[in-house]
Amino acid sequence: GEVVGANTKGVEFLFKKNKVTWIKGEAKFTSPTAIEVAGTSYTAKNFIIATGSDSVPLKGVEVDEHRIVTSTGALELNAVPKHLVVIGGGVIGLELGSVWRRLGAEVTVVEFLDRITPTMDSEISTAFQKILVKQGFVFKLGAKVTGAQVSDKGVTLTVEPAKGGAAESIEADVVLLAIGRYAYTAGLNLEAAGVAVDERGRVKTDAHFATNVPGIYAIGDVITGPMLAHKAEDEGVAIAERLAGQAGHVNYDAIPSVVYTWPEVASVGKTEEELKAGGVAYKVGKFPFTANGRARAMGATDGFVKILADAATDRLLGAHILGPDAGTLIAELTTAIEFGASAEDVARICHAHPTLSESVKEAALAVEGRA
Repeated sequence: GEVVGANTKGVEFLFKKNKVTWIKGEAKFTSPTAIEVAGTSYTAKNFIIATGSDSVPLKGVEVDEHRIVTSTGALELNAVPKHLVVIGGGVIGLELGSVWRRLGAEVTVVEFLDRITPTMDSEISTAFQKILVKQGFVFKLGAKVTGAQVSDKGVTLTVEPAKGGAAESIEADVVLLAIGRYAYTAGLNLEAAGVAVDERGRVKTDAHFATNVPGIYAIGDVITGPMLAHKAEDEGVAIAERLAGQAGHVNYDAIPSVVYTWPEVASVGKTEEELKAGGVAYKVGKFPFTANGRARAMGATDGFVKILADAATDRLLGAHILGPDAGTLIAELTTAIEFGASAEDVARICHAHPTLSESVKEAALAVEGRA
């Protein structure tokens, strides 16, 4: 709470510093050129919708933020649960499951698909799951939760095979519902403005964040694309620049994503599966943290760096890191992709010794079999 409070106060300070008026309350459109907040009407030349996302509900599993929680409630538990069941094997569920596992909870993950983190590079995802199992995670893949009974003692979940079959019961002290997030537009009264949404409720925009209504724009989780704070931040900068008559732009091939477990998982650009599906010829370079001096000294040798480069041009197409401080290490490769660098460019840059970043250099060397 203290950290969150400091961060929000920091934003409030930036508002004042940059002469931004903060209108507190829930806004709703009353026309394409006006909104209402707490009974007061405001008009503007431009509006930017940035209302974010909310946790996807699951029929039969009623969230109370006490026994059955979303990510919000999972951050506010007043004791370590003896047994935490996570519904959903995606990023948020694994991050919070990892936190409570390290604090002593038994953690079971129930996932509808036959693998965790389905959008992640498959090789990385498989290795990631093995590490989590080694840490004590229990995975029930290809399974769905069909009901939840809450009592004073905890929650009894009914779990069935996703493809059909006999149900089983799982007892939990706390259940974390983390099956995804959806664009949050409730109460905005978009109909009054005539703003169009897609079949998933996301605000439709063009390549420059404009909706179908002149003067109304949208960014972040409420539009298509990865639901990441830094993606939304870049979009916010880009639309502000465009409204100021400049050339704002976001390169979606250079948006890193990070799973904040331990070890971390980070990626940028294409996965092997995406390159295969696109018929792109590519080369792979890999380097394990077991061979990195700093990782060995830290006692953190799980994982590896994986770099994908174009087979003909050597241009970096994707990078994936499973290991210590992966979220920091991916920044170098994000920069390289942004500037159209080759694997050889990364390999020829001098990396300090002993650092974890040497594994990035070695993986780049490995693209040409030189590690």
